[in-house]
Amino acid sequence: MKGCLRLVIALIVLPHCMLSQTSQNTDANTITVTTPTNVAWWAGIIEDGFQMPMADGYTVDVRGNNHQNQVQPLLLSDQGDVIWSEAPFEIRFQGGKGLQLDPPSGQIFQSKAGNSLRDAFLYASSKYFPPSGKTPDELLFSNPQYNTWIELMYDQNQAGILKYAKGIEDHGFPAGVLMVDDNWQEDYGKWDFNKGRFSDPKTMIATLHADGFKVMLWVCPFISPDCDVYRDLAKQNLLVKDHSGEPAIVRWWNGASALLDFTNPKAVNWFRSRLDYLQTTYQVDGFKLDGGDSSFYCGVTTLQPASPNAQTELYGKIGLHYPLNEYRAMWKMGGQPLGERLSDKAHSWTDLRKLIPDMILEGLMGYPFSCPDMIGGGEFTSFLPGTTIDQELIVRSTQCQALMPMMQFSVAPWRVLDKAHLQAVLKAVQVREEHKGNILNLVKQAASTGEPVVRSLEYVFPHQGYERVNDQFMLGDQILVAPVLEKGATQREVILPSGAWKGFNGKLYQGPATLPVAVPYDELCYFERVK
Repeated sequence: MKGCLRLVIALIVLPHCMLSQTSQNTDANTITVTTPTNVAWWAGIIEDGFQMPMADGYTVDVRGNNHQNQVQPLLLSDQGDVIWSEAPFEIRFQGGKGLQLDPPSGQIFQSKAGNSLRDAFLYASSKYFPPSGKTPDELLFSNPQYNTWIELMYDQNQAGILKYAKGIEDHGFPAGVLMVDDNWQEDYGKWDFNKGRFSDPKTMIATLHADGFKVMLWVCPFISPDCDVYRDLAKQNLLVKDHSGEPAIVRWWNGASALLDFTNPKAVNWFRSRLDYLQTTYQVDGFKLDGGDSSFYCGVTTLQPASPNAQTELYGKIGLHYPLNEYRAMWKMGGQPLGERLSDKAHSWTDLRKLIPDMILEGLMGYPFSCPDMIGGGEFTSFLPGTTIDQELIVRSTQCQALMPMMQFSVAPWRVLDKAHLQAVLKAVQVREEHKGNILNLVKQAASTGEPVVRSLEYVFPHQGYERVNDQFMLGDQILVAPVLEKGATQREVILPSGAWKGFNGKLYQGPATLPVAVPYDELCYFERVK
C-alpha cells in the first residue's frame, strides 16, 4: 500500500537543504529517514550492487572502507530522492526504522529532484559530479581488452606476453588494449622492467604497437621496504607514517609495504614522474592503477589532514593525466574520464550473476566508463592447476560483457575451450563489433550528459514494476540485453517493456510482456526497440 514520504527531520522544506539532526536519537549524528516500503533506494557501494535496491537489514560503513571497489557517497530513490554526503558515513536500512545515516555533523544534503530514478540521477550528476566532457581512451570501448594476469600471474615476462598477443591474433580476436599485470617491475616502487624477465622491453612494446595493441602497465602506491627507493622516499617524507613518526608498514594482498602519502604534492610528483618515465622511455600507453583502497590508510599519519577515503580520491586524480587508465578502488570522482572496473570475481555462476546489478550501480553512481572484471572471473585462485574450467561459464560470461561499455579477456579462450565453445565466444565478440558504434556513441554522450551506458529497466521505464529486475539491462534506451546466467539453461524468461522489439533471433515481440525465449548456448539474448 503506497504511503506518503515522511522524513522524520523535516527534509522537504527546500531543494538541497542541509539536514538537521534527528532530535529523538541519542546519537547526535544519526539521521533517520522514514520512507514507505515501496520506495526503492540505491546506495553507492559498487561491490554491493547485487544487493540493490536495498532490502531491510542492509547495513554498510564506508568510513575508511571502499569495500574493494568504487564508492560514491550517494543514495538515490525511484521516487526522485537524492541524498549526498561530503564525508564517509554508515548506512542502515531497517524496516520500520527506515533509512539511518551516521555522518559527520553538517555533511549530508538531501533533495527532491523529481519522481523517478532518472530524475534523481540527473540532478545528482549535475550537482555533485558533473561530467567532464572527456572520455578515457576510445580503444577501451571499441575493442575487447586483454589482461595478462590469469595466463602469467606473477610470472609476467616478455616471451609470455608476446605469445599471449600472438594467440589473440592467431585465433581471430581483434587487437585492443593489452594490460601487463603485476610483477613486470623490478619491485614495488621500482617502476622499471625486471631485466631478468624482459630482455628488450622497448622492442616488445614496439612489436605490440605494430600489431595494433596499446599497452598498459600495472602499478600501485606501495613501496617495498627493503629497496633503495624506500630509503630515498623515507628521507623525503613522502610516505605515510605510524604513531612513532616512522614510515608505516601496511599489510596488503602481496605482503607488507610502505605507502605513498598523496596529501604530499611531492609524493604525487614523484609517482607521476615514474609513470612519465615509462611513457617516454618505452612508449607505454597507460596504466592500471591498482591498490589505493582507503582501508590501507587507516591509522596512519599524513602530511596534511585527510580521511582515508580522501587518499583514495587523491590517487584517483592521478589517472586524469593518463587517458588510458583503469581503477578498481575509488572514492567520489564520478563524472571524470576514469576507467573503472568491478572487483575481482570468481569463476562461478554466482559471481556471473553479480555483473549486471554491479554495472548498473556503477552507472547510477557516476562511473559510466566501467569494465565488468575479467571474462570468466579475475580471481586467480579459480584458475590454478587442478581447478576445473567451466567452458559454458566462459561463453556466457563473454556474452554478458559483449554489450557492456568494456569487455576484458584474461584467461586465453583458445587455451581452455574446445572448438565449439571458442566459436561461441568469437560469435559474442562479433555481436560487440556490430554494435560498437552504439557503445561509442553512448560513451561520448556519458562524457557530455553523465548518463550511464548500462541502465536498469527502472531507469528507462520508471514505475512499471521493474525496480528489482537485476538479470537484464538496457544499453542506452534502445537495446535490451538479457544474457543467460544459469548453468545448462537454453531458455530464459525475458521482461519486455511497452513497445515493439526485434529479437536477436529475428522475431518481433510486442511489450509489455514476460515470456520464455529460447537461447542456444552460442547466442546472446538481446532485443532492439523498433521505431
